[in-house]
Amino acid sequence: MKTLCLAVLACLPLAAVAGAGNVSKVNGSVRVEAGQSAGDVSTVNGSVTIEEGATAADVETVNGSINIERNATVHGVESVNGGVSLAAQAKAESVETVNGTLRLAEGVQVSGDVSAVNGSAQLAKGVDIRGGLANVNGKMTINAAHVGGGLKTVNGDINIGPDSRIEGGILVEKPNLNWFSKNRRPPRIVIGPGAVVEGKLRFEHEVELLVSDRAKIGSVEGAKAVSFSGDEP
Repeated sequence: MKTLCLAVLACLPLAAVAGAGNVSKVNGSVRVEAGQSAGDVSTVNGSVTIEEGATAADVETVNGSINIERNATVHGVESVNGGVSLAAQAKAESVETVNGTLRLAEGVQVSGDVSAVNGSAQLAKGVDIRGGLANVNGKMTINAAHVGGGLKTVNGDINIGPDSRIEGGILVEKPNLNWFSKNRRPPRIVIGPGAVVEGKLRFEHEVELLVSDRAKIGSVEGAKAVSFSGDEP
């Protein structure tokens, strides 16, 4: 019966799941309906939507976006070649995207790590990431949010907005010379007024480090902090 159900889902342009076990699909989108529960949910060449208040285990897609709607709860979230969006008050254990943008809305909670290989990460007010936030390329924008496991990038800008709190410091890693361009400008690291960064700020290659005179930071290694006053540098 399970095999027959999956075969039917694969024939539909959009599979709507109203309470199910694991759901797998090729060439099409999948959504778990509001308030329902599912096991692992995955698709290839399609998007995944976990509607408001729904729950699911691991959520994965290749060549598609993932949308976790308000108050939904999932285990792991992984998208290859697609963005990931978590709406207000959604919860996850880990979030990862390759070649896509991460958007975490107000009050989102992630108990583990959040990462984007080549993509930006946007954290709204009240976002709580217990693990780390990392990428390779792409801007991190943190607005009055908390990251418990530090920030890590290779060539991405970081904007830590007012009243944000980062534990575990900041690491900007030395790039791989096979892809690093000498013409690429240094990453711009801005730490805004009222922001707190605990732990070491370590930079393995050149960066532009701008720190508000009302921010609190740990020790700095590999760069010189330039102080600014006002809301922005």
